[in-house]
Amino acid sequence: MTKKVAAVEESTDIDSGESKVYELGFHLDPELPSEEVKKAYQAIRALIAEHGEVVAEGEPEKIALAYTISRQGHADAPVRRDFDSAYFCWIAYEAPVEAHEEIVKAAGMQMRIIRFIDLSTDKEAARATLQRAALAAKTSEREPEIADAASGDALDAALEHVTV
Repeated sequence: MTKKVAAVEESTDIDSGESKVYELGFHLDPELPSEEVKKAYQAIRALIAEHGEVVAEGEPEKIALAYTISRQGHADAPVRRDFDSAYFCWIAYEAPVEAHEEIVKAAGMQMRIIRFIDLSTDKEAARATLQRAALAAKTSEREPEIADAASGDALDAALEHVTV
């Protein structure tokens, strides 16, 4: 799955009350079919958009986890499961404090989410994360080109002209 990041234009249609900027990062179950991963991500995104403004986001990307996450199942599947990979996604959003609490509660109840973190941030930091993610995606796309250029006939030809 290709990593996609997106910025969303600002809007002024936020519920009354003091708004803050948050970033919700979450891991989705790696065994979900890709359609279900998209649905789970879109459900959280729709909830956030309903209560506030999406500032920036990174769509689901399957990653290896730095450590195993062990999680007790829900009532539907009470067996403990271990996860070594997950689909990672993040959404930076601006919302009133009351709406933020509802979003965090909904994320905690989502059975497809293995683990999540919700941080207070600001728009500039969220957009900087977006720029870093876009730059990292461009860099990772170029790595195979570099490896291909350094292999095969081009490398043999370059080594023929080397004197020791």
